[in-house]
Amino acid sequence: MSAVESWHEEMQSAWLYRRLALAERDARMAALFERLAGTAEQQAQRWAALAPALPAFAPTPRAKLAAALLRRVPPRRLLPLLRALKVRGLSAYDAAPAGHARHTRVEDIGHRHRGPGGGSLRAAVFGINDGLVSNASLILGMVGAGSGDATVLAAGVAGLLAGALSMAAGEYVSVRSQRELFEYQIGLEREELAEYPEAEAEELALIYAARGIDPADARRMADQLVANPEHALDVLAREELGLNPDDLGSPWGAAISSFLAFAVGATLPLLPFLFGAALPMAAYVGGALSAVGLFATGAAMSLFSGRNAFGGGFRMLAIGGGAGALTFAIGHLLGGVIA
Repeated sequence: MSAVESWHEEMQSAWLYRRLALAERDARMAALFERLAGTAEQQAQRWAALAPALPAFAPTPRAKLAAALLRRVPPRRLLPLLRALKVRGLSAYDAAPAGHARHTRVEDIGHRHRGPGGGSLRAAVFGINDGLVSNASLILGMVGAGSGDATVLAAGVAGLLAGALSMAAGEYVSVRSQRELFEYQIGLEREELAEYPEAEAEELALIYAARGIDPADARRMADQLVANPEHALDVLAREELGLNPDDLGSPWGAAISSFLAFAVGATLPLLPFLFGAALPMAAYVGGALSAVGLFATGAAMSLFSGRNAFGGGFRMLAIGGGAGALTFAIGHLLGGVIA
């Protein structure tokens, strides 16, 4: 990145910080953004001294859009957009409430971002549930319309493939975009850390102080972190940008797992048809299998919600059963009209 581009990046950051400070009702966060605006302006002046000539500053259309949204939407609801604009200090929104332990050692920094895991299992359960509800409803709608065995089977297979491919494509784009954002912003952080480590340490200290750490301890920890560039990059991603490298997975892995999870759920109501059963018995058996699957996925979701497993199972059975009954009724109505 050239000196002019770096100057513009810092000027835009300062411009956004001022607008964040005006929009933020939390005095602690407003003060943080005001201070970050000051440090961004100081860094912009350093880049200006290295540039042969500077154009008139103008924020990008995306930054203008973010500023316009900030006049109507609380900053907390715009965190993904603000991260994409490389707004620092967003991790301060996760500051521990009064009475909770706060970090006072370098070794503790970043640990709050590492959750207990289980994200892949959660995604698999929800993927199976999506496939089950959508394809069971589609098949019941076709049965309600009076379609024959071959038509119902073709519709079910088409629903399975369309839904699974859509899920896979969505997951691939989502994870790929998240990785690209992280790779781009960590590259900028690497350049800035090499150019002016003192300013990066100052920004970190401001963030830690805003989260309730004693300013002297915050500065000491920030200086120690910046002294180790590789460790500092990981911390800067977490603490300044609110990005968690541990959450980044493989786009292809996410796509394949989403495809398989959806396909597993969507296959359940199709099984009787795949094994040669005919209507109406195939619909009865498929409905029973779907009911068991709905109860099982609802019970499994209780692992993440803390609800009673039986309550979660019956709730999901009621929701999925209601969706199936509604599509059956609509199919029956449309079948009668078309006939």
